[in-house]
Amino acid sequence: MYSYDFVKYDDNTYITDNVNIQSGFNWESFGWAFTSGYASNWHPVTWLSHIADYQLFKDWAGGYHLVNVLFHILNTVILFYVLAQMTGAVWPSAFVAAAFALHPLHIESVAWVAERKDVLSTFFLLLTIWAYTNYVKNLKVKWYLAAFAMFAMGLMSKPMLVTVPFVLLLLDYWPLQRKISYRLAIEKIPFFICSIGSCIVTFLVQQKGGAMVIIESFGPATRINNAVVSYIIYIVKMIWPVRLAVLYPHPGSSLSAVKIIICASLLVLISIYFIYIARRHKFFAVGWLWYLGMLVPVIGLVQVGAQAMADRYTYMTLTGLFIIIAWSAKEFVPRRRYGILVLSAAAILISSAVTAGSQLRYWKNSLTLFEHTLGVTENNYFILSNQAAYLNETGRFDEAIGLFNKLLKIRPNSAETHNNLGNALAHIGKIQQAIEHYNLAIKYKPELSEAYRNLANTLKNNGRLEEAVSYYEQALKIKPNNIETYLALAATFNELNRFDQSMEYCYKILAIDRDNVFARGYLGLGLAANGKIDEAIKEIRFVLNARPDDVAMYCNLGILLERKGQTAEAIEAYRRVLQIDPKQTVAHQLLEAALKK
Repeated sequence: MYSYDFVKYDDNTYITDNVNIQSGFNWESFGWAFTSGYASNWHPVTWLSHIADYQLFKDWAGGYHLVNVLFHILNTVILFYVLAQMTGAVWPSAFVAAAFALHPLHIESVAWVAERKDVLSTFFLLLTIWAYTNYVKNLKVKWYLAAFAMFAMGLMSKPMLVTVPFVLLLLDYWPLQRKISYRLAIEKIPFFICSIGSCIVTFLVQQKGGAMVIIESFGPATRINNAVVSYIIYIVKMIWPVRLAVLYPHPGSSLSAVKIIICASLLVLISIYFIYIARRHKFFAVGWLWYLGMLVPVIGLVQVGAQAMADRYTYMTLTGLFIIIAWSAKEFVPRRRYGILVLSAAAILISSAVTAGSQLRYWKNSLTLFEHTLGVTENNYFILSNQAAYLNETGRFDEAIGLFNKLLKIRPNSAETHNNLGNALAHIGKIQQAIEHYNLAIKYKPELSEAYRNLANTLKNNGRLEEAVSYYEQALKIKPNNIETYLALAATFNELNRFDQSMEYCYKILAIDRDNVFARGYLGLGLAANGKIDEAIKEIRFVLNARPDDVAMYCNLGILLERKGQTAEAIEAYRRVLQIDPKQTVAHQLLEAALKK
């Protein structure tokens, strides 16, 4: 766990590249968490948890993983407690909690840092059920309000909890054994209103963010067919959890009619049987409807993303099926066979633990995750694209270029692939080809700010500074307040000796990230060029405090100290450069000149 890394699949978007969580708790970050639709999601409580993590762990991924694991342990304990409290059945509750804790399908929700929303929303869901159970037992308003508050927190962690009001109605039926009446529905009205509000906000945010696949891509019939098949496949994977993947590509209209008919028939038959037998054993209906109902928001009827289904969606939904299994054993297995029952339960849980441990290994880093996923799925364009981008970022450019060209044969109009291929070509010195691919990326997706910035970077690195400025400015029009683009512009204006413009962008960066070392460095150079030596020295010392081996900044410090007549201190700065790197010829020259004064 401590050695596990972030993965280049949402972890970069949520954590490592997300400057919004890196400024700590303040009014700006708090307001951003509650008003932003960043990453096509509105889950402010989840964002706040990531902000807290960043303050504690910075770039150490192990800390984030540790917090996820702690939440998973808490969820397991609370699940056991609330089930035992509601039913009075300790051993079935223990089995459900253990199955929840150890099932391989739940690895994704815990091992994936970006899925903090799963473990966090489940934490609040279970607290909702706990508070609601206490309310039912004594009808005190404080417990009702506590349940509502926890539910609201859960929705603000992940909107998948919108069906929780129905879950509470199921729990009224069993195991709370409340008399069916209009009062039960009236009690849930505030919960339903909250769910409706969450649905509206989520729909608007995801539609605006582009996460929602348009209806033309997956029509109603395609989405319904996939949902029917997914319901059954989830059950199959619960029983036989093999070939698990971080992304299962959507089959579109390629699902066979036979498969759809078989899955639909199974759903209908299971539903009829469980409802029929629930006349005497209510837990069958409750467990089955829990499973069906909690999956509704993510089953693909409203398609979000490229996946057909996802292991993480089972994190709390399988609990309904675990309840059916555990209470069936309690009701139907004779006492004289309890020994066999215990051995069977132990075998199931040990098998789950072993399989989960094996699955966990694939989450060690991006490459292990992507290679495994590509090995167990077919036509997985999205993961292949992520693997190519990862190889590109880690300097394996030839391998990355091969994969990018493979991707372009599948989707020749992919702006993101052209942009990434341009990056790889630029790194190996094929500048003109890189520029061509950046231009193709802009052609196919004019709103792709990264393509403008990358094109500008390539032009800048090849001395075409004025052209670079125009592309940087275009990138900022599309994505304002982007620190990376601000920094690039500050550096470019410094090279053009347009120091006032460079300083303008430095101040914009520092308004977002006051401790940004690079902005402080560029600002120091600008201040020095404007004759503000004392202020410049202050900024350069700030940089050196954070980067004590920055030889260029030590040289700049020495030059500024000489201008102030502090030759002895300047000599000390030049000598520090030579301690770090004795081959620094510029520092040798500066030191010799200073010693002659």
